[in-house]
Amino acid sequence: MFATTSARFAVRTLAAAATLALAAGAAQAQKGETVKLAYIDALSGLMGPVGQNQVKTFQFIGEKVSKSNPAGVKFEVVTFDNKLSPAESLNLLKAAADQGIRYVMQGNGSSVALAMADAVQKHNDRNPGKEIIYLNYSAVDPDLTNSKCSYWHFRFDADTSMKMEAMTTFMKDQPDVKKVYLLNQNYAHGHQVAKYAKEGLARKRPDIKIVGEDLHPLAQVRDFAPYVAKIKASGADTVITGNWGSDLALLVKAANEAGYNGKFFTYYTGVTGTPTALGQGGAGRVYQVAYSHYNMGGEAQKLADEFNKRFNDDLFTNSVQHIYAMLTQAMANAKSTDPVKVAKAMEGLTVKSFNGDITMRKTDHQLQQPLFITVWQKADAKYPYSPEKTGMTLAPVKQFDSYVSSTPTSCQMKRPS
Repeated sequence: MFATTSARFAVRTLAAAATLALAAGAAQAQKGETVKLAYIDALSGLMGPVGQNQVKTFQFIGEKVSKSNPAGVKFEVVTFDNKLSPAESLNLLKAAADQGIRYVMQGNGSSVALAMADAVQKHNDRNPGKEIIYLNYSAVDPDLTNSKCSYWHFRFDADTSMKMEAMTTFMKDQPDVKKVYLLNQNYAHGHQVAKYAKEGLARKRPDIKIVGEDLHPLAQVRDFAPYVAKIKASGADTVITGNWGSDLALLVKAANEAGYNGKFFTYYTGVTGTPTALGQGGAGRVYQVAYSHYNMGGEAQKLADEFNKRFNDDLFTNSVQHIYAMLTQAMANAKSTDPVKVAKAMEGLTVKSFNGDITMRKTDHQLQQPLFITVWQKADAKYPYSPEKTGMTLAPVKQFDSYVSSTPTSCQMKRPS
């Protein structure tokens, strides 16, 4: 999910691409058209603050892209609160389809994502001419682009296996990591984090011992003190967790209060609430793997600063920028906003984004992109951005090119005839 989330593409690259397209005399039959995007995710409950931030991100970047992009289209974000429920999400998907919305976006919770991908596939099979594209910005279960892959699903985040490949590659060179505890949410993503962590460490650092493993209910635990007590009792010097939202914020809060001094290797430290929970604690001990971070520099930094100034909030779901980048270029190439033509144009597409060249792998519709390892530390002159005004930041310590973290796929995609 981070990574968990730039103006380089949204402002400079899109404008340049539009100029080139016009100079080449490219027809823009869709120019001026408004494309509606349905946002279907939790906007209430414990995970609501994450969704509220992401809606602002989609709207904020959408406003900028609408002013200048290769396809000449405008975007409107229509919001739906799924309350983190797969069943509710399917009802909302139908509601969006009934409103004629052809592009749906979801990312918080792979259990929801798996249900959504299946429902979109079935809808498109039954309703030729009314096809929908599912734009997945942060649901990272590898099954979505492996055994359960769908032609109509496109993932713009790096999946769990890709992030763990980068994380364990970094961890193998950390000699003080000897005993690891796995603590994750009890649903698809949490299971996959534990699975790939064990596989990656066994391959790269077989001397590391897994001294404990726990799964807990998603978005239900309010006191993680019992879990932290088990971590301390196990003698673990390191915790690997794919937790996000309140489940990570409350975990690190409990760890701070209990005086646990081990390392945390995470996917979503930068997401709403977790920076505040960490506060000044955890410096040099909390790491994150993601496709972006808070100190990307250049035009990306200007976008983050503008977002912060406007909303008094932090921009962390940068996969939103990937979506607009890919979508507008695919629409320009297809000379259409028809999902059937856009899906075909998006397959194998490479564009420049805030973290370098990104490619939508045709085989499984998994975005290939660089990943970063960052560490929680005091903000300074070199890395000044401070999320949630903590005086701390996530500073980059390692970058992995796309090929390093890329993982194979078993996808046998069925394409429209």
